[in-house]
Parts: sequence; structure tokens; C-alpha cells
Amino acid sequence: MAVRWFYLSVLALSSLGLMCIFFTVYWMQSWHGGFAWDGTIFTFNCHPVLMVTGMVVLYSAASLVYRLPQSWVGSKLPWKIVHAALQLMAFILTVLGLVAVFKYHNHANIANLYSLHSWLGITTVFLFACQWFLGFAVFLLPWASVWLRRLLKPVHVFFGASILSLAIASVISGINEKLFFSLKNATKPYSSLPGEAVFANSTGMLVVVFGLVVLYILQASSWKRPEAGVVTERQLLLQLVPGSQPVPVTYVPVTVGQPYELW
Repeated sequence: MAVRWFYLSVLALSSLGLMCIFFTVYWMQSWHGGFAWDGTIFTFNCHPVLMVTGMVVLYSAASLVYRLPQSWVGSKLPWKIVHAALQLMAFILTVLGLVAVFKYHNHANIANLYSLHSWLGITTVFLFACQWFLGFAVFLLPWASVWLRRLLKPVHVFFGASILSLAIASVISGINEKLFFSLKNATKPYSSLPGEAVFANSTGMLVVVFGLVVLYILQASSWKRPEAGVVTERQLLLQLVPGSQPVPVTYVPVTVGQPYELW
């Protein structure tokens, strides 16, 4: 039942992530004229699409790789490679999103990095870069010892969820900032909630819901990969002899000495 519920959640989450991307593309296409890479406003229109796709949706997909039940058995190495590859794809799209906005600002003689949205966004990208290089150097390459990985894993997990939260905050502030600029001199101002404002606000709410569901799945203990050498309550009950009475156990994991991590 738990596995079935997980896959239903993944299906719903995938649909929600695709909706976030589609809504952002539709917003830029329908209200702002589409996309180009010539330094004009159409180059800027690539920015929100690339950031939502890379920094939110693909980043979340990479974060959830270790929640797949297939990743719970055998070597971690193939799943580490998938995780790192998805994160790298997300980072590349994120960098392209930054290039788009800097390219437009420089072409239009607009100052860079002056708003709270830009400060929040550039901080998120910087932390993302540090997170990826740390993960690649410590958790993917074979040189790091088990104790070092165990020491840094809580830090890696904390910043993983924190970066996603910051990315969502950056997207929301970016949508708000874009609406203030584009509707400032419009016939119907932002305060009157024209069609663009309703649609863009709805897109922002979709991103928030998507991010909250991802963060919930990341925190749900029943969907986490069991640690090497750790026997959980569920595993103990499954190992009982058929027909025997369940033995009460606590929620404290039982650790079995195992000097090496399955690589």
C-alpha cells in the first residue's frame, strides 16, 4: 500500500511539475510575445521558464531519486549518478536563465542585481553550485571515507531542502516583480486583477503547492532509503517467522556494525 501510494504521489507530482512549466511558458507566450535569444525583452522571457524548469522542477526530481523503492536495494552508485546528472541538468538550465536576464539587462542598459528578488535568486544559485560540487566530490567520487560522508550527509540534506525553499521564494518574488513592472502603466493595473495577474498568481500558487509536496515527500520517513546497517521497525516485523506473534519493538533503529557503505 505504501509503495502504491508513493507511485500515485509521484504521478500527481510529475503532473503538477509539468503544469508549472506549461503555465510559465503560456504566460510568457500569451502576454509577453514569446521567446528569442537576441538581447530583447523576448530573451528575458526565457528567464522565468528556465528557472522554473531547472531550479524547481528538475531540482526536485533529482532530490526525489533516493525515494524510489528501486533505489533501496543494491549499490547506490547508479542512483548517485542519476541524482548528480539531474542536478547538473538543473544547474545548466539555471545558469542559462541567469544569462538570459543579464543579457537583456545589459542590452537595455538596466542595472543588475538591485532588487530583493535578484539577491535571493543569486544566493540560491550560489548555494546550489556549492551543494553540487560538494556532493560530487564527497558522495560520488570514491576517495571520501565513510565517516566523512556520514558527517556531511546531514549538511547535504539540510541545504538540499533549503535550496528548494529558496528557489520557490525566488520564483514567487520574481512573478510578483514581473507583474508590478508589466502592469505598472497598463489600462488595468495589478490591483484590479486583470487576466494576466490572475494567471500569473495562479502559476505562483502552483509552484508553492508543488514545492510543499516535494518537501513533504523528502521529510516522510516511510519513503526514505533505509541506511546501510540499520534495521527499522518495519524490517524487523517483516523478518519474523510466519505464524509467530509480533514482537513489540521501539521506533529506535537497531544499528548493525557495518564498516563500509554499499557503493
